[in-house]
Amino acid sequence: MTPRTFARLLLLAALWGGSFLCMRIAVPVLGPVPLMASRVALATLLLGALALRVGQSFWPRRHWTEYLVLGVLNTALPFLLYAWAAQALSASLLSILNATAPIWGAIWGAVWLRQLPDLRTAAGLATGLAGVGLIVGVDPAAHDHAGLLAMAAGVAAPACYGLATTWLRTRSHGPAPAEAAHGSMFAATLVLLPLLPFASAPASLPGTVILAVLALGLLCTGFAYRLYFTLIEEAGPTRALTVTFLIPVFGVLWGHLLLGETLSARSFAGAAVVIAGTMLTTGFSLRALRRG
Repeated sequence: MTPRTFARLLLLAALWGGSFLCMRIAVPVLGPVPLMASRVALATLLLGALALRVGQSFWPRRHWTEYLVLGVLNTALPFLLYAWAAQALSASLLSILNATAPIWGAIWGAVWLRQLPDLRTAAGLATGLAGVGLIVGVDPAAHDHAGLLAMAAGVAAPACYGLATTWLRTRSHGPAPAEAAHGSMFAATLVLLPLLPFASAPASLPGTVILAVLALGLLCTGFAYRLYFTLIEEAGPTRALTVTFLIPVFGVLWGHLLLGETLSARSFAGAAVVIAGTMLTTGFSLRALRRG
């Protein structure tokens, strides 16, 4: 892996880890629906502008079935679940739960596609789910009813990512990954904007909230998605996949430095178990990483 590729990988992990920080800052003021509608609308505008820059259409015109399903399952619904959970859970914890997305992909593949996991994948599934159980059992946020519901939402969000990925595998002629990102973000905007009249709006927004919304939509979503597909083209999917294991590192780091969040030793142990399970599930290895 070249220094330039590694720098891009770290930047992507920092941005996606920072998305949970931005949610924690903005969601208590804006609420889940306005925050996520703003997030996808800003990302759509940025991705559309980048599409125009390379001679493509601002509005995606093909594969609308795929865009709509991905816009709901891979964008609008998990974004809303994360935002709702962020009202009770820390950015650190949310970033750790996000690392279970590949585990859920393997579970959905076994249930829907009848692709039974091999021994290593099955061990990864069991390990990852045990890590989630460990975190839920020791985190103070899960000790009341509201906290348990927030924890369930934080687990359901990456489950949506896994379901969307599994559904896309059933499509024989789907869109290219970069087109899917743009199209699904546009579809998510169309889904979320009609919900805004039913959400309460604050009388004014602090500057920190405005900055968090702009960073979440433009940097942590629009730019980050573009960077992810650039990384895939440059280094291959195997190396790009390592961002899954780095996101919790930055999620915990930003939460600690900027919000004063702390995790207990048992929560750190649970995070390590989750990441180990994800590595086993995805078949990740340093040898495969070197081959790229």
